[in-house]
Amino acid sequence: MNTRNRFMKRLSRFLRLKGAHRRSMLRSVLLFGMAGIFLFLGMLIVLASTVRIPDFSTFNERKMAESTKIYDTTGKILLYDVHENIRRTYVPLSEISLSVRNAILAIEDDQFYSHEGVRPTSIIRAFIANLTGGGYRQGGSTITQQVVKNTLLTPEKTISRKVKELILAVKIERSLTKDEILSLYLNETPWGGNLYGVEEASISFFGKSANELSLAESAYLAAIPKAPTYYSPHGNHRVELDARKNLVLRRMLEVGFITQAEHDTAKTEVVTFLVREKYGIKAPHFVIWVKEYLAEKYGEEAVEEGGLKVITSLNYEIQSLAEETIAEYAATNETNFNAKNAGMIAIDPNNGHILAMVGSRDYFDMENEGNFNITLARRQPGSAFKPFVYATGFTKGYGPETILFDLPTQFDTGCGFTGGGCYTPENYDGEYRGPMSLRNALAQSINVPAVKMLYLSGITDSLETARRMGITTLTDKSRYGLTLVLGGGEVSLLELTSAYGVFANEGVRNPYVSILRVEDREGKVLEEFAPHAEEVLDQNAALLISDILSDNVARTPLYGERSSLYFEGRDVAAKTGTTNDYRDTWIVGYTPNLVLGAWAGNNDNSPMEKKVAGLIVAPMWRAVMEKAIEKFPIEDFTPPIHGADERMPAMARGILVDPQNPQVHSLLYWLKKDDPFTRPQNPYDDPQFPLWEIPVQNWIAKNGQPQPTIPQFISQPPIEQPDNQ
Repeated sequence: MNTRNRFMKRLSRFLRLKGAHRRSMLRSVLLFGMAGIFLFLGMLIVLASTVRIPDFSTFNERKMAESTKIYDTTGKILLYDVHENIRRTYVPLSEISLSVRNAILAIEDDQFYSHEGVRPTSIIRAFIANLTGGGYRQGGSTITQQVVKNTLLTPEKTISRKVKELILAVKIERSLTKDEILSLYLNETPWGGNLYGVEEASISFFGKSANELSLAESAYLAAIPKAPTYYSPHGNHRVELDARKNLVLRRMLEVGFITQAEHDTAKTEVVTFLVREKYGIKAPHFVIWVKEYLAEKYGEEAVEEGGLKVITSLNYEIQSLAEETIAEYAATNETNFNAKNAGMIAIDPNNGHILAMVGSRDYFDMENEGNFNITLARRQPGSAFKPFVYATGFTKGYGPETILFDLPTQFDTGCGFTGGGCYTPENYDGEYRGPMSLRNALAQSINVPAVKMLYLSGITDSLETARRMGITTLTDKSRYGLTLVLGGGEVSLLELTSAYGVFANEGVRNPYVSILRVEDREGKVLEEFAPHAEEVLDQNAALLISDILSDNVARTPLYGERSSLYFEGRDVAAKTGTTNDYRDTWIVGYTPNLVLGAWAGNNDNSPMEKKVAGLIVAPMWRAVMEKAIEKFPIEDFTPPIHGADERMPAMARGILVDPQNPQVHSLLYWLKKDDPFTRPQNPYDDPQFPLWEIPVQNWIAKNGQPQPTIPQFISQPPIEQPDNQ
């Protein structure tokens, strides 16, 4: 039997009594009641003397545990609040509008400035309501009591806690001013979910600070704390919230805080609430990555409770575009190509700022490891690594006009011998094209010339070029052979995209940056972005790469005349990559002011359908690129200097014919690999020469002599071939 039923039964029994019996019982009840009151007061005095009371002399100096907040590059869009999803920001009372303060007072405690911390009539009324209603449903708490509940005590509803609340409320009234108490209330009250304090609630619901709200918005804000979940504007009780907002306005009118005209206007004002972000986080892969950095540098406690303000490099407009596009295209790729996942990175090459980072098609899809950030994972880049090798060669004197033969070529000198291996790379289409310029070979991503280019450039020097440009994962050169140029190493999309930024920025590297500024809770700047630009690649070599990768004529035989890589009226360079086992597809493209890299595949490294990157990842990349570049001014690549280097030997620029023995040879006939400005005394000193030369001569025997592309080389006599050849 509940309390209400017992009370009503005893009252009915009492009313049925007559005369002396009723008077006798009434005296007994009064005596018992008086004894109970004195006993209660005695217990209250004892409890008041023994309860642990905080040091209220320093209570107003108590440091609130503020959340670290991570913002986009504008400092206005909140990406994430770190402190276990609890958002709490302290603002002084002077920065909270009068309409907000009055709305809270009107609905919560209209006698706040006149009572001494407790209101006995409210307590009695709440006691009766709870007694007749059953349980502890109505608190009758003043704002001061709610401050105690929110800051000093646990929220459980027990008699002992309520007694402590009353005692501490009186103590607080003697220790703090009314404005200080109201300020504590406004900064500590929960507004639902992870929102604590009027400032956070105001920003979350309306996108405004608490000193910018209209009267109607203030009334809505005051209506929510009574039951934040029930009255949430994002829940199913908007009608009830509207009714309570109107109650707040009516109470404000009744106590004289607003006029009738203000009441009527605010009541009819249409207020729009912001859409709640899923799980309270934007750009989750990027944010979690930034948070890990902060924790490593400043410590977990500082990140969780230090109240840091973090301004990042993220452009949320581009981020949103990338997220939406990946979600759409990844679903299609899963159906058509068995490629379930995708990732994307956008970087400003002029300063290294990361503008977007999408680590999967859906961060919250735990079934498909959505929280795994593929942009940081090490995967084989396929042909997307080729530009680093070609750039290394260009710094040594080779040029876009240099001719290499695309023919079936055995590169392993030990092939066929005991303990020897064999390596004969194939092109993506199984075809071979004969003599090709480096321009066409790179633009069309032909494998055989690329492997020859790696041999000429040198594995060690090519790795050093990649390292200087920002690739840090290729550290053990003993692991790599000539397959390096075809993506035999492992890189991350983040570093690959950042490294392509060196090409976009004419040889100057700006290390990728995610954080522009970090401030502590007092506004002291703990760190701030400063440029660290460094020239890491010969400028003309970088310009040559951009010139080739943006040459639509040169790449047309592979991609078509109007492919996903072509942007009419814009200089856009791009390179795709597909691993030979079809586990990874890549594309990195850039303009002088934007680099965009994308990957598609499966997190578990399972293979996709056997399709090149141009079909799988390029359309998704283009959908983002064509919209993203509209946000930047049109800027063309600086034209490279072609053939202006006086040191560049003629033999490094085209098919050459020996005048005394009219015959075309492979490039190693004309120059030394490690010193391309010098002609070898005997090309057979290079172990690769016969491996390159034999296919060339066989091709000539079958197809005839090709015409030289530049004047014949006549400055040195022909080289005699060894007798044993």
